[in-house]
Amino acid sequence: MIKLIATLTIVVSLLFASPVFAYTVKTGDTMTKIAREHNMTLQDLANRNPQVQNLDLIYVGQTIHTNDSEAEMTVARTVAVRAAAASAALKLEENQGYSEQELDLLARLVRAEAEIEPYEGKVAVACVVLNRVTSSAFPNSIREVIYQKGQFQPVRNGAINKPADVDSIKAVREALNEKRKLVGDSLFFYNPAISTSRWLDTRTTTASIGDHVFKR
Repeated sequence: MIKLIATLTIVVSLLFASPVFAYTVKTGDTMTKIAREHNMTLQDLANRNPQVQNLDLIYVGQTIHTNDSEAEMTVARTVAVRAAAASAALKLEENQGYSEQELDLLARLVRAEAEIEPYEGKVAVACVVLNRVTSSAFPNSIREVIYQKGQFQPVRNGAINKPADVDSIKAVREALNEKRKLVGDSLFFYNPAISTSRWLDTRTTTASIGDHVFKR
């Protein structure tokens, strides 16, 4: 959600910055020149400036109105803000409600945990994290699940801070969508050949991919 809020904040601040509705005449200016520079026809400019009785007679320092009315601009701003909000909401929907920062963190974990595993194993690791997010036994956000104390070795050794690779990013996207149930309701994975803790041996096995065994 951080990225969504930041994006909308920037859009709103830009749209609601004080607009320029008037132009101050400078030496050498003519109504025709001002209209051309503001992408307007001379007639449009004249219509917005009824105070100019003679279009061939303007003076330095005079105010010439060059933009739409405040009411029209307010409507335009509202439409733009709503469009930006809709676009951001659509992006979140495509990401199943997760922010880009969360998905980047998940992809970094996938790379750190399954870099030498087959591609399906990368997807499976992502699925385990997503399963934990929806499980009442674990925290309810990707970040909290990954940083839960004592859960993932890459958090302890700093490998989580290395950038994700292309396959890990792709694996996360597929875990969110078409391969979401690749390892069913698995909540754990480990490599039994190198694991120093054997408590997972007693849990139900749901899949075995590469060197990782997945458990629920």
